[in-house]
Order: sequence, then structure tokens, then C-alpha cells
Amino acid sequence: MKLSRKARLRKRHYRRMNKAGALNLVSLMDIFTILVFFLMVNSSDVKVMQNAADVPLPTSTAELEAVENLTVQVSGPSILVQGREVARLDGIEETDTFISGLSDELAYRRNQLETVPEQGLEVTILAGKETDYRLLRKIMQTCVNEQFRQVRLAVEAEVRNG
Repeated sequence: MKLSRKARLRKRHYRRMNKAGALNLVSLMDIFTILVFFLMVNSSDVKVMQNAADVPLPTSTAELEAVENLTVQVSGPSILVQGREVARLDGIEETDTFISGLSDELAYRRNQLETVPEQGLEVTILAGKETDYRLLRKIMQTCVNEQFRQVRLAVEAEVRNG
């Protein structure tokens, strides 16, 4: 028995409308992936300074948060600026008043700026508790000579219980 055109359309429409529904999970997974990445990127308000495990920092009781700026790090036998070696400790003489490799790097970074503020540029020094004070003084003097006069020493925050 042949169905009329109208009957065939009605039958096709009935089959299409009474089909079991399927859930498309692909777009839902895309949304959740984007949400997870967004939460991972924006979940931390903590300022983290670049630090190596071999530099045990002294502790501090200061309430102010760290500010991100240029970092000079004493790590093992080297002095690093933003993670790049600029001087070796064995090349620094006891009679030196400044460190030439560090001075060159700081001068280069200063010259990249349009203007230098009157109070000087900011720099943070990361040095371990055991760092010799004479070396630390030479690093600070080199920074001041190159107009990095706002010198900060990096420390670990004191853990407070209760």
C-alpha cells in the first residue's frame, strides 16, 4: 500500500520528533576546559619572586608585600641578574669596590629606560644568610653607582601561628 505524500511527511516528522534525545558533551567539555584554565590562571594573588632552592633567605616580620622589580641573585659561585649570569665570585678581588660584570649589566638595563627617577631605580638582592657581608656591600655599592638606589634585600616571610 502506497502512502500519500502528506502521510509520508507526517510519518517522517513523527519518527524525527519521537526519537530518543542524545546529549552532546563536546561543547560542554569545551566550556569546562576553558573554565578550568581561567581558574588556574586567576586563582593566585600571591606575588612570587624568582628564587632558587640553593639560596636560603633570612626571615622577616615585615607586613608589606614584595614588589616585583629587577633582581640580583647570589647563587653558588655566580651573581645573576634576572637569572642570567653576569659575574663570577672567584673573579672579584678583595680590593674591588664594585663588581664590573654586574655594573655593566645594570648600566645596560638603566640605558634601556627613557628616564631615571630622582630617587633612583629599584632593585632586589637575593642572597643567602651565609653570604659574606663584604660581598653584599660590594653588590649594593655597584647598584647604587649605577643609579639603582632603591635597594631591597629579599627575605622569607615569617610564619605566624594562630
